[in-house]
Amino acid sequence: MTGQRKIIHVDCDCFYAAIEMRDDPSLREVPLAVGGQPDSRGVIATCNYIARRFGVHSAMSSARALRLCPQLIILPPDLRRYREASQQIMAIYERYTPLIEPLSLDEAYLDVSCQPHEQGSATRMATAIRHQISAEVGITASAGIAPNKFLAKIASDWNKPDGQLVIRPQDVDSFVLGLPVEKIHGVGKVTAAQLKQLGIHRCSDLRQWEKLDLMRHFGRFGERLYQLARGQDERPVSTDRSRKSISVEETYAQDLPDLAACLAKLPELMSKLQGRIARAENPPFKGLSVKLKFADFSQTTAEHSGRQLSSADYRDLLEIAYARGQRPVRLVGVGVRLADDADQPQQLPLFDVL
Repeated sequence: MTGQRKIIHVDCDCFYAAIEMRDDPSLREVPLAVGGQPDSRGVIATCNYIARRFGVHSAMSSARALRLCPQLIILPPDLRRYREASQQIMAIYERYTPLIEPLSLDEAYLDVSCQPHEQGSATRMATAIRHQISAEVGITASAGIAPNKFLAKIASDWNKPDGQLVIRPQDVDSFVLGLPVEKIHGVGKVTAAQLKQLGIHRCSDLRQWEKLDLMRHFGRFGERLYQLARGQDERPVSTDRSRKSISVEETYAQDLPDLAACLAKLPELMSKLQGRIARAENPPFKGLSVKLKFADFSQTTAEHSGRQLSSADYRDLLEIAYARGQRPVRLVGVGVRLADDADQPQQLPLFDVL
């Protein structure tokens, strides 16, 4: 990989559940999940591999998980212990490179392009990192090694759990050609269905399309599809950990049946958002957002630019988001996208009258 970027994506295996099994070995041989309880409309955050054999997975309702696996043990999350483990893992990463981009408590990109460790071998560095996580933290992790972030993330999922995959520069083309479109970051169920209606099932099919044609169907994301189908991803590993947004959301015990019921929840949510912004010392922001999760667990987000909290704007965004699903809603969220130095925000009032 001489002269090439060397990116490692490390992803701990069923992280929350792994910490619980580490601290209570009696849980290692039983189906285990971490998440909310079914009587409070809880959702599974993660589960161990035994539970996955029954079809349980993250983001599934706890009630459905128990129907699939009646013997499933569901524990509430203990974020204090998870953060402590995450800090230990971060310290291991820092032995190998200062270029670290955390994605969550248990997942990060590392750029080791110019690092001398393990004779400069990214594959050996990934192996060493995984061994140290196992020895020092007591859980397993998987890794992907590739010339860019897109491929490294796909590779880390290839040999889970407790495995790794390297995609060498000379193998990128052949590897990408066979990828199902679902493997492309940003392609969810809706986009995958749209692609398949066009006869696009794999990246090899995407390569038959011109960039402009993809952009006609998918807007700016069409250009991204064109690049990723060729294994191209120039995004740097970003060490900027500054906060990008502030939001609040609420999952309701009973589905909100219609748009009016959702709109009725806005004043309370905006009040909570105002409080959270105030506790963050009123940072300038450049955009507003509304998130809806429908009863079938599909979700959507509506956004537009804005530098002050406006109840009218949030109502408009909520109406746009609801129109995409037009069915009962289980979760409503509101948020702001924070401004950075380049945005040079004007000094405007933060809030209008709710």
